[in-house]
Amino acid sequence: MKLVAAVKLAPTSAQAACLKETLERCNSAASWLAVRGFESATFRQYDLHKLAYAELRTQFGLTAQAAVRTIAKVADAFKVSRAEAPLFRKTAAQPYDDRILRFVDASNGVSLWTLEGRITVPVLLGEHQRKLMAYRKGEVDFCLVRGKWILAASCDIPETEEFKASDWLGVDLGIVSLAADSDGTTHSGTDIERIRDRLARRKRGLQKCGTKAAKRRLRQLAGREARFRRHTNHCISKVIVKTAERTARGIALEDLTHIRKRVTARRSQRSRLHSWSFAQLRAFIAYKAKRAGVPIALVDPKHTSQACSCCGVIEGKNRPDQATFSCVSCGHSEPADTNAARNIRAKAAVTPPEVLAA
Repeated sequence: MKLVAAVKLAPTSAQAACLKETLERCNSAASWLAVRGFESATFRQYDLHKLAYAELRTQFGLTAQAAVRTIAKVADAFKVSRAEAPLFRKTAAQPYDDRILRFVDASNGVSLWTLEGRITVPVLLGEHQRKLMAYRKGEVDFCLVRGKWILAASCDIPETEEFKASDWLGVDLGIVSLAADSDGTTHSGTDIERIRDRLARRKRGLQKCGTKAAKRRLRQLAGREARFRRHTNHCISKVIVKTAERTARGIALEDLTHIRKRVTARRSQRSRLHSWSFAQLRAFIAYKAKRAGVPIALVDPKHTSQACSCCGVIEGKNRPDQATFSCVSCGHSEPADTNAARNIRAKAAVTPPEVLAA
């Protein structure tokens, strides 16, 4: 299983200036080569190398391996589209391999090539990144993200053998409650909605203002909601997988593929529906479960919210409101999301579910 470890660098101000100059030079070289390749209809790495390797090194002052990696980056861009010459941002990520980058150790940092020669930059490694880096393989992407220097390293993690589930933990994914399981645990989406509403109001005001200071603030706010949502989904998925692993159960989820196309919503609810990150949460659950050897299954979502988990009666009137389930037949009453999660669990236990690939 492949995961990416984001290793944060802590360069001095002089090192940061050198790193930025190096990154900008590499991307200038890549943009120049992309134009040359497009004009001569040369797209393959081997052909690009023959076309401009010597000139690339001379004109931009790159070492041999830095030039090779730059050529490879341009060739990869042409694999995506050949309609026009790709233009690389000044600080777009630059691939490094073991010939121009070497991890010294956790305390001394990483030694990497720059225009001024080799420099050793301190790294900030958390316990999670440290475990992943033991399985690092291949190239590392050298990035400048929102003013922070990061090495994105691909790690080939050995898969844990999947155990045979004795039972299933049903999980219902929603908008008001991001996730609810068949044990009765609910993970609320209130905090995300509060931040989404607050940021939306703030952005509207700044966009209406239109001054340079307002635009600068808008750039600072960009992505804040997505980062908070991603952090929340990581926390929720970790709890769900740990619960299933501890109790030797598999995890049963609804197959919500194309849910946004199948569901309609009032105008006031559309922003909530289209910012619903259920796919991200499901992906986080899937890869964490795969690492832990926990089986994952998808079940048909039909009637899971309207059926009674006790008597099985399916009736739209069982849902008097969004949050409540009250069976019109047997009188069973509980939170609607918990009832749906128990129906999901029952479907996984009775019918052979479709196994979810991480």
